[in-house]
Amino acid sequence: MDTIRHFTKVFKCTYIHLFIYCLILFSDSVVPSSSIVKSLPGFPGPLPFNLETGYIAVDEKEDVQFFYYFVESEGSPRDDPLMLWFTGGPFCSGFSSLAIGIGPILFNKIEYNGSLPTLTLNPNSWTKAASIIFIDAPAGSGFSYSRSLEGYQTGELLLAHQIFNFLKKWLLSHPKFISNPLYLGGQSYGGIIIPLVAQEVAKSIEAGHTPKFNFRGYLLGNPLTDLNIDWNSNVSFAHRMGLIPDELYEAVKITCKEQYRGNYDKNSSCANNLNAILHCTEKLNDQHILEPKCTTYTANGKTEFINRKSLLEKPSPDFPEFECRSYNSLLIHSWANNEAVQRALHIQKGTIETWIRCPDNVPHKFQATSVILYHQHLHSRGYKALIYSGDHDMLVPYIGTQTWIKSLNIPIVSTWRPWLVNDQIAGVVDIQPRSTGLRSAFPCSKDGSRTTLSNSTYCTETIIFAAASVFPLQPQTDPRPANISAAAGLAEPKQFVRCVF
Repeated sequence: MDTIRHFTKVFKCTYIHLFIYCLILFSDSVVPSSSIVKSLPGFPGPLPFNLETGYIAVDEKEDVQFFYYFVESEGSPRDDPLMLWFTGGPFCSGFSSLAIGIGPILFNKIEYNGSLPTLTLNPNSWTKAASIIFIDAPAGSGFSYSRSLEGYQTGELLLAHQIFNFLKKWLLSHPKFISNPLYLGGQSYGGIIIPLVAQEVAKSIEAGHTPKFNFRGYLLGNPLTDLNIDWNSNVSFAHRMGLIPDELYEAVKITCKEQYRGNYDKNSSCANNLNAILHCTEKLNDQHILEPKCTTYTANGKTEFINRKSLLEKPSPDFPEFECRSYNSLLIHSWANNEAVQRALHIQKGTIETWIRCPDNVPHKFQATSVILYHQHLHSRGYKALIYSGDHDMLVPYIGTQTWIKSLNIPIVSTWRPWLVNDQIAGVVDIQPRSTGLRSAFPCSKDGSRTTLSNSTYCTETIIFAAASVFPLQPQTDPRPANISAAAGLAEPKQFVRCVF
């Protein structure tokens, strides 16, 4: 009898241990993995803000793991908005926006000598007024990865659905933020993705699914929205900025019939005029035409221009020019590939070979060439939107943005007027009625890093989250303090901003 009892106890213990082992073995795929980051290599002392990093599975097989950085609001986290931010690129890491854009840290811009780049605080971080989730998406972006090759295949519709799954799981694992006002934000290529994600969120709300999103709206900077409209606007932009002569502009309009995409194979006159325009503009930095077109390097060592967004895996004597914004890419690349940094961020070993800020080898199929109908649907349901553009961006010109916004046929209630910061004109504004949802703006500018902020004081003096809800930051007595410019690597001149809301 004692023997039977003994074996019964052994069996129970073995079963319990096996059960616990299985829980541990499969916990990564069942429960989102997250860690609190108290300090970062290169930053002096403990972080003065709350940072969390982690992975969340976003597909049915739980092969695709999206990495994220979550920075809690430095104001009132219980009440302040929660925003999910998609960087764009396409496929640039969310850390780009966190560390050289709208997040709480910046790289000290000093000449790279092989040592670990250092960090400083960003006094104009959007996290002064909101909690922000910076996401690496899709798999292959930043620290996000897939356990199968199939998981690296992506397209706009699939990516939007995966980001929606991420957001849903993240909120379920962070229930204290479910009631916070929720916004989606993005830039550049994010102009395609964010409206698709917003549509999924809106449908989930209408269906009464869990979690119950407190979704208020979205904001987009220099957003790619309609490929035909946006890319066709480049010629008009070049003319308005005085980059091409009137005669050439009138000739190309006639010969190409104002269609400049794919209209030259069988139309030699159109092709000749487009080539003449290219000759006038090809040496420009199309992300900020007043800044130099700087060089950087791809992972395989071939020299390319800044628009390609990648660097050598190893240091090269031919670094990007120090005075150029692309120099920040060198610093961020060196920092993110440091072993101590990856330990601090709780990166799972063996999931990626090399961190690349904006990889160009992600298998991708274009599925959405226009999201104007998504904007119409969201506005018809009262969701608020902020669209803002820098006026020296030739990659996604403000002219195209204004064109598709006008196609929504939303009446103007407050016409073109200047936007002032510290009694200086920082941009211009159009306002459309609250009932449509296309509502609010803040002064931001686009630079050579795909809508990261080239003048952070002007850009974040006041943050308005698309809802006539204003979250003022501490004003600067000098609108362009030298210490901020040095820390952020800012360069003259700034851009005006054209805000439509």
